[in-house]
Amino acid sequence: MNKVATYKSLLNFLIIGCSLLLMSCLNSSQSNQTAFLNSNLPQTINKINGISFVATRNPIDKNDVQPLVQYNANYVAVIPYAWMRSIDSPQVIYDEDHGWWGEKPHGVSQTIDLMNDQNIEVMLKPQIWINKGTYTGTIQLKTNEDWQILEDSYREYILRFARIAQEKKVGLFCIGTELESFVTARPDYWRQLIKEIRTIYKGKITYAGNWDSYKQVTFWDELDYIGVDAYFPVCNKKTPDIDNINQSWDKWKKELKSFSTSFKKQILFTEYGYISADYAGKEPWKNAQDHHEVNEKAQDILYQCLYDKVWGESWMAGGFLWKYHAEDSRWRGFAKRFTPQGKMAQKTITQAYLEH
Repeated sequence: MNKVATYKSLLNFLIIGCSLLLMSCLNSSQSNQTAFLNSNLPQTINKINGISFVATRNPIDKNDVQPLVQYNANYVAVIPYAWMRSIDSPQVIYDEDHGWWGEKPHGVSQTIDLMNDQNIEVMLKPQIWINKGTYTGTIQLKTNEDWQILEDSYREYILRFARIAQEKKVGLFCIGTELESFVTARPDYWRQLIKEIRTIYKGKITYAGNWDSYKQVTFWDELDYIGVDAYFPVCNKKTPDIDNINQSWDKWKKELKSFSTSFKKQILFTEYGYISADYAGKEPWKNAQDHHEVNEKAQDILYQCLYDKVWGESWMAGGFLWKYHAEDSRWRGFAKRFTPQGKMAQKTITQAYLEH
């Protein structure tokens, strides 16, 4: 009987031991699977609380950039423009010997240094301006030869600043802004351009797609952030209504979250902002019309609702408000323009950037 009892005890011990080992393996497998899934989801990071910095005509110093610190901004977009004569003229023109100081290579480099001295990181964002302010997303070229001219001149322009981005070790590089027709017509060019940029610049890159066309971009899988110029219409009223704004953001948030999830990348508002005039939330991409009155309250409400509804989302990386002037270029209609400087919204932005 003692021998039988011993065998039974040993058998029970083996059964219990095997069961525990099996459970341990299963738990380990489940943990690894969960870790893998989480690693492929958009990760929450410190928000990019950014400001788009208007390039200056003349050299600046630390006194011109120190006010940015008061906004609690941790990022600034530095924007050197090139230009095109028209939507059917293919040459991207960038002349470092002419134009504004803040758009020349040495001015861009010094501006980056000034920002870094204030512990403000930089997104370098070269972009095109077309004569008379024609929208860049409507470039129309008729021949393959013209497209080749555009591709070659844009490549030379963008790689010039990719080298500066690497030299200055900026945190972000934006490879293009609101170029819908260009990215749609020449997708292979853009994928090759991204590869060339990656061989030069080792930081994170994005592209700034417009709010109504960012989903048409075919190379988000090659980038680190999904960049959106977030001029989403949110309210048709002269002075926006908070309930209307929030309902609109609920719709846009659903779209943005779904898109972020599908690519497993965070959304970055490469531009966002509102004029300080009537109907600021109706068509936020537009400057104020002459017949619109100054309305700082409208601008303030729109900013506050955006921060309340969007900024805390895990798929949201942050963004760059449009825009800030470092010198006396605030001419002609400044009171209605996008800048929040000296307006009600400045306090709202400063508090939001402090909290995030």
